[in-house]
Amino acid sequence: MKLLFVAAFALFVLSTFDNVESSAYDKIVAHSRIRARKEGPNVCALQQVMGTKKKYFSTCRNWYQGTICGKKATVLYECCPGYMKLEGMRGCPAVAPIDHVYGSLGLVKATSTQKYSDVSKLRPEIEGSGSFTIFAPSNDAWELLDEEVRSALVSNVNIELYNTLHYHMANKRLFTKDLRNGMTVTSMYNDLGLLINHYSNGVVTVNCARIIHGNQVATNGVVHVIDRVISSVGNTIQEVVDIDDDLTTLSGLAQTAGIFEKLGQPGHFTLFAPTNEAFESLGSEVLERLQGDKEVLKALLNYHLLDSVQCSEAIMTGTSYETLEGNNIEIGCDGESLTVNGIKMVLKKDIVTTNGVIHLIDKVLMPDSAKQVMELVGSSQSIFGDLVSELGFSAAMRPDVEYTLLAPLNVAFSDEVMSMDQSLLKIILENHILKRKIVLGELFNGQRLETIAGKYLRVFIYRTAVCIENSCLVRGSKEGSNGALHLMKILLKPAEKSMFEILTEKGGFKIFLSLMEAAGLTDLLKQEGDFTLFAPSDKAFAGLSQTDLSLLKSDINALRTILLYHINNGVFIGGGLDTGVTNLLKSLQGSNLRVMSANNSMLVNSVQVPESDIMATNGVIHFVNQVLYPGDIPVGSQDLLTLLKRLVTYMQIKYISGFRYKEIPLTFLRRIITVVHEGEPTITKVTRVIEGEPSITTVTRVIEGQPSITKVTRVIEGQPSITKVTRVVEGQPSITKVTRVVEGKPSITKVTRVIEGPQFSISSGTTNIALEETDISNLDDDSKRLVQIIQEGSSRRTASRRVVDSNRRRGRD
Repeated sequence: MKLLFVAAFALFVLSTFDNVESSAYDKIVAHSRIRARKEGPNVCALQQVMGTKKKYFSTCRNWYQGTICGKKATVLYECCPGYMKLEGMRGCPAVAPIDHVYGSLGLVKATSTQKYSDVSKLRPEIEGSGSFTIFAPSNDAWELLDEEVRSALVSNVNIELYNTLHYHMANKRLFTKDLRNGMTVTSMYNDLGLLINHYSNGVVTVNCARIIHGNQVATNGVVHVIDRVISSVGNTIQEVVDIDDDLTTLSGLAQTAGIFEKLGQPGHFTLFAPTNEAFESLGSEVLERLQGDKEVLKALLNYHLLDSVQCSEAIMTGTSYETLEGNNIEIGCDGESLTVNGIKMVLKKDIVTTNGVIHLIDKVLMPDSAKQVMELVGSSQSIFGDLVSELGFSAAMRPDVEYTLLAPLNVAFSDEVMSMDQSLLKIILENHILKRKIVLGELFNGQRLETIAGKYLRVFIYRTAVCIENSCLVRGSKEGSNGALHLMKILLKPAEKSMFEILTEKGGFKIFLSLMEAAGLTDLLKQEGDFTLFAPSDKAFAGLSQTDLSLLKSDINALRTILLYHINNGVFIGGGLDTGVTNLLKSLQGSNLRVMSANNSMLVNSVQVPESDIMATNGVIHFVNQVLYPGDIPVGSQDLLTLLKRLVTYMQIKYISGFRYKEIPLTFLRRIITVVHEGEPTITKVTRVIEGEPSITTVTRVIEGQPSITKVTRVIEGQPSITKVTRVVEGQPSITKVTRVVEGKPSITKVTRVIEGPQFSISSGTTNIALEETDISNLDDDSKRLVQIIQEGSSRRTASRRVVDSNRRRGRD
């Protein structure tokens, strides 16, 4: 009857425990139960590292990889905590009986702890009334303890062993769900703290000792079995570093960098502490450089410090953690050893302190922020790094000078490139070294970056890419102490010529250029800007006669619609386009171009682009061998439709009888106005570039493009006026003053303004200005003579005009 009551009470306690909010440990145990469900009720599946006794309730990742810490793990099936086998029955159908803490130590096979409790006179306490939590070292844990230490504990049982066991106990029942990450549990030995960490992978540690069997319920508490004997903690990380003879270099550098005090502050830290030998292996030159730059040194040391406690027993696979420096390191394990960034370097692990844990390492972890830029060059850019060193760029990249490397991947250096003359190769490399430090976050669209050769490279920002000229960045940009490194897919080819110059020199675009000229759009190819041009080659117009070309040119609105559909505002290179999807680029005509980029090829409106990314100073050119036409624009002429069907073969063009093309405002064109002043004794020529619609008050307008010219001459008579222009040339020791009076004959000032660009009206006019009765008393002698001559000439012409008018009147009479 008594046994039945105890079993019922145990079921009640366990059911209550199962209904409360579960922890990461409880969830991982539940998963282990699910994995072993075929083995019978209440069986858990564990993984044991081959060649060791270490067993884990493992994560899904470890389970499916079949490894723990990179070592092969075998699967074991055991009764889940709180259950036990019955002879002749499958699985673990029985609930483990409940006993006091001392008896429960036997149930969980912690018999060494049970024995030492008996020897140290602790047994009566843990058999009696109370509510205890005991973190009981397993039998193997006692065996792992240094033999001298264990012998000293046992030989002095009345003091040391009793105190040691009391330090493993808390005067309160605490299940794994109550053991929260970062908490400190007050032990029963002098109220010293027990440091708890509860990790997301289900591992729970006490002073970095792992709980391997948790939540064994007792009538007067709970038992957790741990994998090592723990010792009391009293020092901070700062105090350990300060007194350890192997860490004197680290201690001195921490004080120099100003972070030594931080190591003594309350918190939860992990310090990967390089030994003295680790720092010596860097060499005196590197150490001097680090010590000479406090910020770099601070970054270096913060790279060894985590703002969390990472005990070695919680590491089951490689995991990335952010350091106080800001970048991440990967902490992993290789069997019994810890690894950092994939390298075995931990000499001694789990030195527990009141504010964290220390792992001693035999190598210094060097963050990018503490490296010089050339030290950032990796194996995938080794050819670039070797060439930079061989071709003598070291002067431009001194440690005290900031710069940025745009490092192409090794695959960019083809045999053709490597066989170039060294002078040409040097020019190529100069395009990949910037004058100052520019990190990834500082790049913006339209930015101009100056190289060490004085050239400027353009930056283009796309939805999923950042590109510089024709090459896009590869993931992996780094920031060093004196600069930055960006990885580039291909070699950079800075633009040197405009679109017009490239197409003219190329030689295969004569028809396209002639059509642009007929449409008054040539200046678009010459002017500054950022455009993308899909340039149809002469092959696109193959078979056209002069009559066909004349038909294209006969309707300027139709011609502009076709040509402007090949151009869009903005620079779009192949590497900047989203791959595998349709990219819509709005043309200057107004309709969208449909561009796809995949497998290093480009299609526009399903037309293959045979050559792409030809960089120009005013944009980029992609060559096509077909004429493109906007699918939403119909054709209203049968003759033009017939012609376009020969040119545009990738789509059906709609026909609407009588449709007329609309005029496209040429707001994107920059108009050039040339103003020429002619006269005696000098000629002044002024060229002004006016952006936007110009305001013109004059005289002569010339429309270039259409063959017909309308010329209008207006004679304005009225009260005489004087136009006076004074130019003062300042300088030492004399001042030259020129006064010009413009008035009809014999001296005429003629102003001609030529507006370059399509569609402007023309007018021409000449104005005669009389100077009679003009006050010349204030003029100098030369100016007076000039005005008098002009006045006399004006008087003679006036008299002649009067005679002619008189004769005309007589003729009418």
